[in-house]
Parts: sequence; C-alpha cells; structure tokens
Amino acid sequence: MAAKVDDSKCVGCGSCVDTCPVGAIKLEGDVAVVDADTCAGCGACVDACPSEAISLED
Repeated sequence: MAAKVDDSKCVGCGSCVDTCPVGAIKLEGDVAVVDADTCAGCGACVDACPSEAISLED
C-alpha cells in the first residue's frame, strides 16, 4: 500500500514531506510526489495533509 497525492488538492505546503518517516515524499514544483517503492504505507502523511490531498491505495 502506498500513498497517492491528488494533484488538484495539493497546495505544496510540505507538511507531508516533513512528516514522512522514510523520506518517500518530495515536492516537485508546487505538488508533493510519493516514491511508491520507498513508501511504507504508514499513513502519517494522510494525517498531516491539511488539504486532504493524500490517500492510501493498494
């Protein structure tokens, strides 16, 4: 299971980047991008996202 970012909701605040315990998220331009191979599926970024732009998907 990996985190997925909805580009239309992401505001590029970086909260998810700071919260990710495995460093699987980076900002590219104004949008968060998740490295699915690194993502641990813990959901920390989902809880940290103020714009509800991140979800966990299989």
